[in-house]
Amino acid sequence: MTDFTDLVAVVTGGSSGIGAATADLLAGRGATVAVLDRQISGAGGGPDVAVSVPCDVTDAAAVDEAITTVAERLGGIDVLVNNAGIGAVGDVAANDDEEWQRVFDVNVFGIARVTRAALPHLRRSSRAAIVNTCSVVAPVGLPQRAVYAASKGAVAALTLAMAADHVREGIRVNAVTPGTADTPWVARLLDRADDPDAAARALRARQPMGRLVTAAEVAHAIAYLASPLSASTTGTLLAVDGGMQGIRVS
Repeated sequence: MTDFTDLVAVVTGGSSGIGAATADLLAGRGATVAVLDRQISGAGGGPDVAVSVPCDVTDAAAVDEAITTVAERLGGIDVLVNNAGIGAVGDVAANDDEEWQRVFDVNVFGIARVTRAALPHLRRSSRAAIVNTCSVVAPVGLPQRAVYAASKGAVAALTLAMAADHVREGIRVNAVTPGTADTPWVARLLDRADDPDAAARALRARQPMGRLVTAAEVAHAIAYLASPLSASTTGTLLAVDGGMQGIRVS
């Protein structure tokens, strides 16, 4: 497919996991891709990525500089994938105010900062699209994910608000809500468990398909939402969760 030919796509958190899979897929479908990430080691996103820019989404000045760099070097921005995010474990009392602030600063305020910087460029595109990476924890209550779930619930609400604000400007805004995905963050989470094998089995078992979602599967959903072929799709939260949200098998 070449549906992204002549489009410039920015992927935050694009050096690993879902972000890297998305950057690779968009490049393979014709996009000129820029990766933004805190750590750019070995040009995250693969050899087809045009630009890799170090950027901390909690730093407004760094975000503005990175987006300006991308737009100037690549001639504009058509697609923005707000994928940068961090996790947290525990119930509502388990994390202090600093941790709540840290998670929201990346997962929610980071989306606002990057989108705010990119909007002037997106407004000049005839095929503008924004896709936010949300999570199944937004619509489905899961244990020991209070801070993370609260932040992703905010991402879901923000996605719909952004879709309403910018639909008349020709900017589509959607989100994916992945289930537990086979990513480096989940791998680190399992490594910290008392019994990593048992923890991995539990994660697989809670998804009706009996396995973790792959980064590539989430990337394909992001590409669907971002593609000009989906020009009538906006304000949509697309589940890629192995059935967690929609079905019960027992």
